Amino acid sequence: MEFSGYGGFWRRFAAIFIDGVILNVGGFILGLLLGIPIGIALDAMGYQKEFITGVSYWIGNVLDFVTGWLYFTLMESSRLQATLGKMALGIAVTDVYGEPISFGKANARHWSKILSMLTLLVGYMMAGFTEKKQALHDMIAGTLVLRKV
Repeated sequence: MEFSGYGGFWRRFAAIFIDGVILNVGGFILGLLLGIPIGIALDAMGYQKEFITGVSYWIGNVLDFVTGWLYFTLMESSRLQATLGKMALGIAVTDVYGEPISFGKANARHWSKILSMLTLLVGYMMAGFTEKKQALHDMIAGTLVLRKV
């Protein structure tokens, strides 16, 4: 894959917006496919509505957590080097040498986003003003987001 420069803040912002829409729509569909049968089964077993609601809440949160993690780490460490949002915007995740990243490096990048959030999103905004357009999580994981030719 050939690259023509760094993926800047606004391109990355648009990509994460697209990914958010995809994850929310997919999560809604997955929630319906799993939630309705689980709710019916728990109701048939005689559980109270409050219990069923609580179980649904926790299952939904676990699914959101796992699907988000797998979506980003598997796609960015694949031969595509990008999520669907990044592909739509023509950017890809690489190591500092422009090579594909491993699943381990994609994991480091994903979990480092927690620090980018805890800095009141300044960690994300860093992509707008650092030399290599790196966010805090990119610096921690040793990754770049590059524009594809």
